[in-house]
Amino acid sequence: MSETEPKGWFARLRGGLQRSSSALTERIAGIFTKRRLDDETLEQLEDALIISDIGVDTSRDLVRDLARGRYGKELSDIEVKEALAGLIAGRLEKLAEPLPHRDQHRPQVVLVCGVNGTGKTTTLGKLAKQATEAGLKVVLAACDTFRAAAVEQLQVWGERNGVPVIAARTGSDPAALAYEALDRARREGADLLMIDTAGRLHNKQVLMEELKKIIRVIKKLDPSAPHDTILILDATTGQNAHSQVDTFKTMVDITGLIVTKLDGTARAGVVVAIGDRYKLPVHAIGIGEKIDDLRPFEALPFARALMGLDRPS
Repeated sequence: MSETEPKGWFARLRGGLQRSSSALTERIAGIFTKRRLDDETLEQLEDALIISDIGVDTSRDLVRDLARGRYGKELSDIEVKEALAGLIAGRLEKLAEPLPHRDQHRPQVVLVCGVNGTGKTTTLGKLAKQATEAGLKVVLAACDTFRAAAVEQLQVWGERNGVPVIAARTGSDPAALAYEALDRARREGADLLMIDTAGRLHNKQVLMEELKKIIRVIKKLDPSAPHDTILILDATTGQNAHSQVDTFKTMVDITGLIVTKLDGTARAGVVVAIGDRYKLPVHAIGIGEKIDDLRPFEALPFARALMGLDRPS
């Protein structure tokens, strides 16, 4: 990685979070113009954080931590933003974990889930591209067999990346397809099998049984699979992302999160709320459609970009 590359990513990250940071920092600037940190300003600041989708409990805790050692002092909006960025980064730092490469499992089986429209299939395609560029042999399984568009989209990514895509006709049994994909991945010596799944929350029971069956069937070939189960969240849904995490956690053992579409929303604060509430690793975030717009999550750059601050030194 070049010396200039992280700077370029931070500029894109800050640009991607501009809608979120502008909304939040304008509220903070309206509260703090060398104003004393007292009960009134703390209450106003808590409201500003809540409105930015950082969540009620997390906003309360951040304001409480900010007040420690600063209560009664005059603070500028820059000082408040610097302090909040540090506090947010501190909360998220332990959760910033790139998707692990599990050498002991060959293939490593990654199950990708999420509601339709979150960018699930696109994210899976980008992850596959990054894995092939890292020298891994990848197989993709198009197990959202009820949406022809999802299968076609994954096949396009497969062609772009030179990666085989295991697919079947519309309406086929997703579990049978997952079994076939894992069998082929094992026979061909693949390093990574990534399984795309359906996300039809309007029929939760069907989806739940489908996911459970996929897991039950692939365990017949590898009792330790899936090795990672990633939930893709769309940041534009704001606090509705909480209900998505709750729903999928009842179906499967979610091991990590990826948050997409941060460039299309003023609700990027939901990353803070979700991370703080569920303590699940955040593997990556997406700020655009390009392959390079999906990157491993880093707590401090994200927190500073959210606060509209310059790149961390």
